[in-house]
Amino acid sequence: MEKKILYVASTFGHLKTFHIPYLEQLMSLGYEVHAMGAGDPAGLPDGVQTIPMPFEKKMASLGNFKCALRIRKMVRQEGYDLVSVHTSLAAFFTRLGILFSGKRPWVINTVHGYLFDEKSSWKKRTVLLAAEKLTRPVTNVVAVMNEQDRQIAEKHRLYKDQLVFLDGMGIDVSRFEKTPRTIEAVQALRREYFLAPKDFVMVCAAEFSNRKNQMFLVRALQRLKREGIPCRLILAGDGELFESTKSLAVQLSVRMETRFPGYTRDLAPYFYLADVSVSASRIEGLPFQIMEAMACGLPVIASRIKGHEDLVEQGANGLLFDFDDLEAFCQAVRQLYEDRPLREKMGQTGLEKVRRYRLEKVLPENMEKLYPQHPTAE
Repeated sequence: MEKKILYVASTFGHLKTFHIPYLEQLMSLGYEVHAMGAGDPAGLPDGVQTIPMPFEKKMASLGNFKCALRIRKMVRQEGYDLVSVHTSLAAFFTRLGILFSGKRPWVINTVHGYLFDEKSSWKKRTVLLAAEKLTRPVTNVVAVMNEQDRQIAEKHRLYKDQLVFLDGMGIDVSRFEKTPRTIEAVQALRREYFLAPKDFVMVCAAEFSNRKNQMFLVRALQRLKREGIPCRLILAGDGELFESTKSLAVQLSVRMETRFPGYTRDLAPYFYLADVSVSASRIEGLPFQIMEAMACGLPVIASRIKGHEDLVEQGANGLLFDFDDLEAFCQAVRQLYEDRPLREKMGQTGLEKVRRYRLEKVLPENMEKLYPQHPTAE
């Protein structure tokens, strides 16, 4: 009999960005695959049954509790054998629905970065940890991607049966090869952005949010400009703080030095255009933008947080700075700006390190870890 799986994330966009190979693999193994999320499902693989679910970004939103009630009813009706949950908000409300459904499918919570750590405020850590503990009885497997999250899950026993460590979801390095087409795109961007040979280009590709902290990078750019370093900053992506970040660049008189290309699926030209990849995030899982930059031979300057520490080895393939430490970040930029051989050496080290995270290696490993023979619904 064909097994049925519910695959859930906060948005269909997340599924399209990170999980298409997994959805395809599950169908090839004979699963009937249902995918749930908010937004537009167009672009998911043929054969996947999509279930729109209007998750809202605020954890305490009444709408999310209504989603949990709908999921509770759906789990009862559909009789899923397996539920695979992704993104913290969707993972919680899906498991909350299952908790009160009377049905207990096998549930895998793939953690793309817990939204708390030991440095989080007591209130935030307490609330989010309580949410994980509440849904622990229906969380058979927790899969984590960085060492700090492994320690959190293990310390608080946030799983019922098993804790699994993953090398991320895997990146398709073939998308970041330096082809003639990529070189042409880089040259076009250099002309479009009026970049001079002396310009030192920093790139960050991420959703605009407080957690990703792009405003810190804009403030750092202002400081570097005052010091006479010819930096340029490319902030690719979109999100709720997109316009606010642009306004800050105007306010700090660095709008001409900052580029906002918006969301783009083809990031390779931006990485090859840049001298360094930068990230000032407060918290991460195992960030794709860092791995993708490494796949393009870029050194990395990143905040010293979980996820970054798993990918960036200090002095080897990049430099780490304490979160929100403006002087430390600027010092790292100065060091790489002044030392091109060091940048090239770090970029080469990153290329070697990123092999561990290739999709063709990670995908079969994760399928074996997450979807072996498992118990069917109770």
